[in-house]
Amino acid sequence: MSAIYLLHKPYRMLSQFTDRRGKGEAPRATLADIIKVPGVYAAGRLDYDSEGLLLLTDDGALIQRISDPSHKQPKTYRVQVEGSPDESALDSLRQGVALSDGMTRPAKVRRLAHSGLAERTPPLDPKRHPLTTWLELTISEGRNRQVRRMTAHVGHPTLRLVRVAIGPWRLDGLAPGEWRRETLHAPRNTTRRPPHRKGRGEQR
Repeated sequence: MSAIYLLHKPYRMLSQFTDRRGKGEAPRATLADIIKVPGVYAAGRLDYDSEGLLLLTDDGALIQRISDPSHKQPKTYRVQVEGSPDESALDSLRQGVALSDGMTRPAKVRRLAHSGLAERTPPLDPKRHPLTTWLELTISEGRNRQVRRMTAHVGHPTLRLVRVAIGPWRLDGLAPGEWRRETLHAPRNTTRRPPHRKGRGEQR
């Protein structure tokens, strides 16, 4: 039986507990600003400028199972892109695109009428980005900045990226900076939702 923590990582926060910037550089927000649970580590990562679901646990085997690309754990993102991709661009993403480190696996892609997400802080500037489109992408690999590189490859750079699911775990019900604890029962590999804590309560 293992504990796993589901965290909604805010925009412009490192997905680690320390900032290794040098002297004289402005400090950046880290996980230590919003969650204080000893001995836990992130299973995978999200870029500083990305948002959404991050999983943390003190179970090394579980971290390996979640983050190792060989397990092909599906990850779902809601992505706001520049412009309005046509079906040809979406089909390219579905079939896989050729990046500098090789072809991507086929992705599941659909256009969204609404993101279902709260506005980001700070929001996008509508004067700089007058036409944008929300997509939902599910991929089963984890290359560096992969989703951003995929959408740029088809001519529609990513402006905002929010991870909403990793395998069976979903972001549902968590605002930026909030987290909850779940219990994973290894024999059945399922999660139970106990009465949970929501997370700004664990502040430094």
